[in-house]
Amino acid sequence: MLFWLRQTLSGYFAVCLCILGVGLLQFSQLQKEINTQKNASIETLERELALEKSRLNLLQKLPTFGYDNLIANWAYLNFLQYFGDEEIRAKTGYSLSPEYFEIILGRDPRFLEAYLGLLTSTSMYAGMPEKSIAITAQGLKSLSPWVPKRSYYVWRYKSIDELLFLGDSPAAKQSLEMAANWASNHTDEESKQVAKISQRTAQFLATNPDSRKAQIASWMMVLNNRLDEKVRKRAIKAIEDLGAKIIVNPDGTNRIILPAED
Repeated sequence: MLFWLRQTLSGYFAVCLCILGVGLLQFSQLQKEINTQKNASIETLERELALEKSRLNLLQKLPTFGYDNLIANWAYLNFLQYFGDEEIRAKTGYSLSPEYFEIILGRDPRFLEAYLGLLTSTSMYAGMPEKSIAITAQGLKSLSPWVPKRSYYVWRYKSIDELLFLGDSPAAKQSLEMAANWASNHTDEESKQVAKISQRTAQFLATNPDSRKAQIASWMMVLNNRLDEKVRKRAIKAIEDLGAKIIVNPDGTNRIILPAED
């Protein structure tokens, strides 16, 4: 038993050291390339993009020796660096976003926060809601109403993709009903609220597949997740275009006045 424990710890620290080493090398290289990339040609940036795509494809195929969560976290940190470089992304787009999340959620489907990043980057920025839904659906196979905590949000994110970006009301209704069902297994106030809102939004869609109130509720969820400024402005505009009014409370939360007619 002691020998096995030593071997396991040795393997873990070896993987950590390898990743740390690669990280330090990448950071050093990044500092050298920042100024160069800002003035790089589109052709150069596209070559870098193709190289990163090859790295991601390789990472997806490599064995992890049981350290899936470590690889998922490492890939997520790389995604944040990729996504956060707005100046470069403005030139090349966000097309690699789903490839990061195929690795992240493929290795760790219980990484709840990553599903929100998937929705934002892949649907809203890359314009690929079909990919976002496919990755989410695959991840849901490994989740349950109890694991991880607040897993019902994943069904909510899926419904946003289906309703707002694909216009698939029946699929969105089903996802919302699943969110309500999973949330109803819990007795805390947040879960009760999610169950109530999800069920009510599903009912809007049941009576009116083109329900503005259902769309407003979905955009409100996007807004309340406090994403970046670009997404926040997009959500506010979408809500106002649908005829609702947003009121910001003193504590910074948002209150909505729905249109009289759906």
